[in-house]
Amino acid sequence: MTQKITIEPVTRIEGHAKVTIRMKDDGSVDHAYLHINEFRGFEKFCEGRLYFEMPQITPRICGICPVSHHLAAAKAGDDLMGCPPPRPASLLRELMHMGQIIQSHGMHFFELSGPDLLLGFDADPAYRNVVGLIGADPQLTLKAVNLRKFGQEIIKTLGGRKIHPTFAVAGGVNKSLKVAERDGIRSGMADAIATTQAGLQIMKDWAAKNQDDINKFAVLSTGYFGLVTSNNGLELYDGDVRLIDRAGQQLEKFDGRNYLDFIAEHVEDWTYLKFPYYKKLGWPNGVYRVGPLGRCNASDLIETPLANEELKQFKALGNGQPVEHTLYYHYARLIETLFAIERVGVLLDDPDVLSTDILNTKQEFKGRGVGIIEAPRGTLFHDYTADENGQLLKVNLIVSTGHNNWAMTEAVDSVAKTYIKAGQPVQEGMLNRVEAAVRAHDPCLSCSTHAIGQMPLIVDVVDPAGNVLQTLRRD
Repeated sequence: MTQKITIEPVTRIEGHAKVTIRMKDDGSVDHAYLHINEFRGFEKFCEGRLYFEMPQITPRICGICPVSHHLAAAKAGDDLMGCPPPRPASLLRELMHMGQIIQSHGMHFFELSGPDLLLGFDADPAYRNVVGLIGADPQLTLKAVNLRKFGQEIIKTLGGRKIHPTFAVAGGVNKSLKVAERDGIRSGMADAIATTQAGLQIMKDWAAKNQDDINKFAVLSTGYFGLVTSNNGLELYDGDVRLIDRAGQQLEKFDGRNYLDFIAEHVEDWTYLKFPYYKKLGWPNGVYRVGPLGRCNASDLIETPLANEELKQFKALGNGQPVEHTLYYHYARLIETLFAIERVGVLLDDPDVLSTDILNTKQEFKGRGVGIIEAPRGTLFHDYTADENGQLLKVNLIVSTGHNNWAMTEAVDSVAKTYIKAGQPVQEGMLNRVEAAVRAHDPCLSCSTHAIGQMPLIVDVVDPAGNVLQTLRRD
């Protein structure tokens, strides 16, 4: 008899998703679906707000990558109000962004995906988690925690707190960097680099032992998409968007503010998450991937020495073609972490980083502004249209995880068909591999959809004296 296997929730990701695997009569997989069962509401309820509120409103989309939304909103405000920030402010924003990349990538590799790589896909689920990592290698786990702490402390130093910082505003930032703060950040760089290099070695050793799995685990042919420098170097804060095809040839290189000329979105009735694609190739031929794998494929080089050497080794895996293996997302993620730490050093060495020229107060209202940044999970677009009072009339967000929706869906189907076979009992480790297909992309599903109507909610109505008059509850 045909059956359906449901994995709910998908574990060790940010947000809520489930997978349904529809089986054939013989016990093989007919098709597996990734369902994003949250509903986005942010774009609509931001309408009517004032543009300068957005750097504080949009970070509430997500507690894992609030800095990305904070900075993208500020950049959209710069564009909307015609007030480009002074160079020192841009350096400080980028420094905060590097902290975000380090803390997010470090957490994902070691704490979220690390249990699969270090303990095994088939390990007992009760053990296959960060607690198991502590038992297996407490010293490495402590270093991993400190790597994330290093990134978070950069955010806190600049923005006053590690989550939902108050720092970037349209036209610049609201705080300069002091010498002692600069030196404090610099003091943590050596340990952060050493931990990241240890992670790279772990990944390489694991890949050498598990090459058969890597070669059959959701190897997908797509385009690749990300910001680059003028000479096609890896860029995470500000640059043009580069899109390459499945053979690695450049299809487009464009100003991200013109994204609607190149990107459209496809809709399926079984998920709330849309499917972006490249317009000129249409759906589904125009699908592409973003995030670490997308950026490392779309970049020809990295402009810091240690990360560039790692990128050379990464690109050698493709033998002149893009690296298509989904599990190499983890490798690319660590390369970017190394780049971000090195980039912190470059920014701290720039004399302008200590300047107090951090805000442009001259404005030339344009009516529409687009902010683009490379969030840890991929290219993030904030697009605001406002009236002459700065009140938002329309908000459009294309969030990093959304770009990867097709890839995650295909990966789930591919891995399910690869590891679940007719006539064989379905083991927990097989289903964990299906989850790992999602996990490799490090999705942020709160960012990409944001739940409405499914969160517990308690409202207390109180009088001026603080007495509770009524309690309203939704479970």
